[in-house]
Amino acid sequence: MKILMVCLGNICRSPLAHGILEHLVALNGLNWEVDSAGTGNWHIGEQPDRRSIAVAKKYGIDLSTQTCRQFEPADFERFDRILVMDYHNLSDVKALAGKEEDHHKISLFLNDNIVPDPYHDDDLFDPVYQMIEKRCKELIKDLAGTS
Repeated sequence: MKILMVCLGNICRSPLAHGILEHLVALNGLNWEVDSAGTGNWHIGEQPDRRSIAVAKKYGIDLSTQTCRQFEPADFERFDRILVMDYHNLSDVKALAGKEEDHHKISLFLNDNIVPDPYHDDDLFDPVYQMIEKRCKELIKDLAGTS
């Protein structure tokens, strides 16, 4: 199973989802590949936001080795699932989908809800972490039989 997490800048939400799921995959002994990307190009080559790094570290997860990158059409070939954090990301990624099967790989990370962007509110980072961790645990449970 190869899963890509996508948000706007690849500095807050998708790096958290990437790190949390990667951590849980290792704990569960799964042979999955997890990565993250952003729909925008503002932070290519940078580390995730310092607040994402800090909240993940608080829970024993190291995001400091991640490097922000932009989503690209080739990601449709590389990944089985592309999970986006909000409707804007969903629209942006779907606009790059070339084949019908590409569209079937894309879904909201929270199925029918969005992960709020904590970038402009320091107090959102911990609740966003909790929300993402809960969903990552569900993903392990739901997808482990299909990997």
